[in-house]
Amino acid sequence: MRVLNRFLLRLAGAVMFLHCPAVAAVEAADVVIINARAFSADRPSRFPDAVAIRGNRIQAVGTANDIAPLRGDATQVIDAHGATVMPGFNDAHVHFLSGSLALGWVQLLDAETLEQIQHKIRNFAATHPDQPWVLGRGWLYGAFAGGLPTREQLDALIPDRPAVMECYDGHTKWLNTKALDMARITAATPDPPGGQIVRDPATGKPTGVLKESAQALIDQVVPQPSREEKLAALAQGVALAHRLGVTSVQEAGVDAEELELFDVLRQAGQLQLRMYVALSAAPGFSAADLKQLETLRHQYPDSDTLKLGAVKLYADGVVESHTAAMLAPYANRETLGNPEFSPGEMNRIVKLLDGRGWQIWIHAIGDGGIRMALAAIESAQQSNPAPARGRRHRLEHIEAISAEDIPGFARLGVIASMQPFHASPNQNIRDVWAVNLGPERAARAWSWKAIKDTGGRIAFGTDWPVVELDPRPGLHTALTRKTAAGLPAGGFVPSQRLSLHEVFAAYTSGAAYAAFDEARVGMLAPGQLADIVIWSADLFALPAEQVKDAEVRMNLFDGRIVFSEEPES
Repeated sequence: MRVLNRFLLRLAGAVMFLHCPAVAAVEAADVVIINARAFSADRPSRFPDAVAIRGNRIQAVGTANDIAPLRGDATQVIDAHGATVMPGFNDAHVHFLSGSLALGWVQLLDAETLEQIQHKIRNFAATHPDQPWVLGRGWLYGAFAGGLPTREQLDALIPDRPAVMECYDGHTKWLNTKALDMARITAATPDPPGGQIVRDPATGKPTGVLKESAQALIDQVVPQPSREEKLAALAQGVALAHRLGVTSVQEAGVDAEELELFDVLRQAGQLQLRMYVALSAAPGFSAADLKQLETLRHQYPDSDTLKLGAVKLYADGVVESHTAAMLAPYANRETLGNPEFSPGEMNRIVKLLDGRGWQIWIHAIGDGGIRMALAAIESAQQSNPAPARGRRHRLEHIEAISAEDIPGFARLGVIASMQPFHASPNQNIRDVWAVNLGPERAARAWSWKAIKDTGGRIAFGTDWPVVELDPRPGLHTALTRKTAAGLPAGGFVPSQRLSLHEVFAAYTSGAAYAAFDEARVGMLAPGQLADIVIWSADLFALPAEQVKDAEVRMNLFDGRIVFSEEPES
């Protein structure tokens, strides 16, 4: 087939050269990328050096000689200078609106110590004196003695106005005393179902930490951004994605308002990302709730940049706050965590959604949550006929899995949607996550290679704003299982390292498959949409530890340059 394609291209070039009136000339490309090392998951060992684009689709991929007949007088030629050229990143798990809004908050993701956190919060408050509330996100449990902060620590930094700092994982919030007062949270306030107001064991007074559903107590008090502010923030998020080489995102659980905002951007031509959206379902989900979801599905038919077809559930919480559901008690606390559903309730909801053809995403972090989620999917598959498009249900996160459940992904056709930077063995993972689980379960951390090697499909993303939208830290973690500083020297559960080809595949073709979008994106192949990233170097020639230092030089979306480090000519 490859030889035939080359022959046809050369024949077409000869026809063009001879100006034969009896045979139509091949249409010239709008853009040609030359001197490339073109990666595509369907070609694990071949790196063509040229790509031709016509309109918004890839016209041809091959050698410079193959592509030469497609170059016309008006063709734009981009020289990749020997660097990696690949399909745009498809982030399989983001929270795009919250990430975009958080760009204007205190950024704590790179602060690993209490001193660094204090410095960032203090500086932000000083440079934003007119903000009535100080909001931030990204702090790590491991930066605090005992794994949790206190209101007194935040009072010392911001005593004069309410302040709320969201943990990096989105499952815990840290409030100062002013914020507790604004929310009227006192020692007498009961814990809401599925949540916890952390209290001083001696006095019963709130410490300033709210877990899981208790976060709603402050969320309903914090002033909400206006519609215009949300749209402006989303535009900033799109621009950030362009700079990072991200061309598709998969939105993990939205409501009708967020969906409408995405559609406003789409109609204005400003949603220059391909967005696949999952709606949300909670315990107690009913036939009436299903009807509302189906109304939205019909209200927003698929378009080039906005697609809807999934529903997200939560099986459990997170390891750091002892809310991920485990098969055996935590190593340092006599609890199995906090499942969001009983097995029977999860089975009922999954069966209901599966029967209506929805793809189901289940947040499942602990081995107990993972097993319950897989069992619910298997039960639904046994009860319902498969929809025409197939199922492709997904588990999200999969941090600590039982070895017995690893083959279940391939057997059930369930996609492992994982976020590699979550596994970066920083202080939080070493001192909180691994300690909470104990060494035996920590040795099963983020087992993406084991899932892949048993025939399961994996899709990679970031979980932005839980971590940065930048794919590179996750690439580094998946390749090395080390921190950016190279620790630990031997890697954290190094048996789960992946090759660069495997990592890129999970972030391109694997993610596209997870969104039913493999016919349009995820490969550098004729007919695919021209969403293409050009790097600053040949990443396959770099040591694994240096891949994170490469830069995105150019990003094309729909065949048009949406980001470039090159000066305009």
